Amino acid sequence: MVNVVVSPEIEAVCPGFVGACVEAEVVNTPFSEELWQEIDAFSVRYRAELTTESLKQLPAIEATRRVYRACGKDPSRYRPASEALIRRMLQGKELYRVNTLVDVINLASIKFGYSIGGFDAAKFVGDRLTLGIGRAGEPYEGIGRGTLNIEGLPVYRDAEGGVGTPTSDHERTKITLSTTHLAVLINGYDGCEEQVRANAVFLIDRLQKYCGAVGASYAIYR
Repeated sequence: MVNVVVSPEIEAVCPGFVGACVEAEVVNTPFSEELWQEIDAFSVRYRAELTTESLKQLPAIEATRRVYRACGKDPSRYRPASEALIRRMLQGKELYRVNTLVDVINLASIKFGYSIGGFDAAKFVGDRLTLGIGRAGEPYEGIGRGTLNIEGLPVYRDAEGGVGTPTSDHERTKITLSTTHLAVLINGYDGCEEQVRANAVFLIDRLQKYCGAVGASYAIYR
């Protein structure tokens, strides 16, 4: 398992943080029709239940936004990924269809409201990830975003540098169709271990269903 460490600087702004690291051997595909039926069902449900304002009060999203502000980042300018996904649904826009692994992770994020990082674990440098806070001028290339200013964002770093934030993961460790060793990090800034565990179990179930996951397991870290 990937060893994940939470730094004192994160503990200072979110003493109740709890995360889950899911790992599995998987087979990726370009598209799954059945998966997208699940995703589309959430679009219908959320458009009936939420607005772009009430969305911000969902516990997992509200907590992530609160930590952004505590770290010095504007959560309305650098939106947490879960909020951005659901907000797009509420605006009547289709979610991007990337590949089945990424789409499964997005489904899990939409269902629980946690920002979830998905990575090709074979691309990590070293066997440890540390969750800290981005520094001024720290180089970071967000997936599909180019250079991203991560100063004040929570960030996971491997031995080479940043690999993931709740706003965008890094190009260097992104999931592709050739990814076989998947690592997923669920960020529970609301401190609700029960929900974080439920999210991990849900994710493993869908990875087994849609991506032929074997050896799937998860570990809690804090």
